[in-house]
Amino acid sequence: MRTRYLFKRKGSDNWYVRLQPPGQRLVERSLGTPDKAAAELAANDLINQHKAFMYQRRQARVTRVVHGPWQHEYTPGLHRLPDGGHVLATEKALTFTDAAGKIAGTKPNGGPMIYLTGTPLPAAETFNVLDDAWDGKIGAGPVPAERPKFIAAKSSDDDKLLETYITQAGLSKTREAQAREMWRIFRTVVDKPLAQCTRDDGRKIVAHLEADKPLKSTTLRRYMVPLIALCNLAIDEGKHAGINPFANCVPDREDADERDAFTDDDMKLIRANLHRLDKADQLLVRVLATTGMRRGEAFEIDHEKTKNGIRYCEVGSKTPQSRRRVPFPKYLLPHLPRRITDPLFTGRMDNAGKRLRAWLGEIGINDADKAPMHSFRHRAAQRMRAANIPEDVREAIGGWANGKGKKISRKYGNKHGAGYPISMLREAIDKIGM
Repeated sequence: MRTRYLFKRKGSDNWYVRLQPPGQRLVERSLGTPDKAAAELAANDLINQHKAFMYQRRQARVTRVVHGPWQHEYTPGLHRLPDGGHVLATEKALTFTDAAGKIAGTKPNGGPMIYLTGTPLPAAETFNVLDDAWDGKIGAGPVPAERPKFIAAKSSDDDKLLETYITQAGLSKTREAQAREMWRIFRTVVDKPLAQCTRDDGRKIVAHLEADKPLKSTTLRRYMVPLIALCNLAIDEGKHAGINPFANCVPDREDADERDAFTDDDMKLIRANLHRLDKADQLLVRVLATTGMRRGEAFEIDHEKTKNGIRYCEVGSKTPQSRRRVPFPKYLLPHLPRRITDPLFTGRMDNAGKRLRAWLGEIGINDADKAPMHSFRHRAAQRMRAANIPEDVREAIGGWANGKGKKISRKYGNKHGAGYPISMLREAIDKIGM
């Protein structure tokens, strides 16, 4: 297996060793021999040090499962399902009935919450171990596998500020977990009060997030959202002066994957084969196709509102810019429950994505440039643009933003789509169709 680190350059008979420690410069050294066995022997120490270092990193990230209190999948009571059936939820059990009232099955109502524990090595301590190896400061023996002791100092004021942010922002359980994970990373990598943080600290966190592999700029910006929002709150509360140290610290590489929209031919295949999905996934496809909302936003729908006889929901927890009212299109209404009072979709979002991707492949839509859910969103934008819907109205419906700043239409009174009558939004969203 050591030969995986050995290479030959074009025009040279000698072997050289190439190693890429995460977050470090690429290491290449000539071994000065064309003999493979001699090259392996010459590179042995460096390869041993590299493998020991990688093992140490993996061990530092080992997680352990901790079981917590019971978490319900459904709150105890009677719930209506999208297919017209019901589910009766008790503290520990679920009983499903179909539209005719016949019992369709039972299963446990959730289970114990599971927490993952484990803290990565601080970036500085991790990288220094390997730097010493390259500089010859560590002997031929392997790098010690014992994890350096690291205890983040507590900052009660900042910890309380985190709780205030989570409460005031009304984060969902998923968003709360993401915010707490970013706070843990902040305490591991930076470990100092927010009031003392600088832009360099924000860049350290970005570098830590990319320690194992490069990430897209949009992904990094999404990860940094909780810290940016938390520091904005600290500034508003007078606990931090000056600029937000975590804002605009992600490099703009213009590396976002551009997904293609579904074409008219794609939609014909989708409509013709929709019956091959179960009822819940059929409804998910209809919601995404007719509204252009994000997958996560569809899973947020747990109730509805009515204004001037028009049914609508409020979605958009990705960013403050994405929060908006979305009328239910006329093509979708016949497939919705008479009244939405419970989550419209349950289960895991990623599992739904896998099911839809498999289904698209089965019906002949397997273009790598098309995403099973997000391509509906691009189609929605194209359909409204083709119908001459003004850009600011399209933004009010779709909540589009590039992650770098607020849209002009929001600056002038259209926050959350409130600047437009719900009837105008409904007329525009009907242009998307199915």
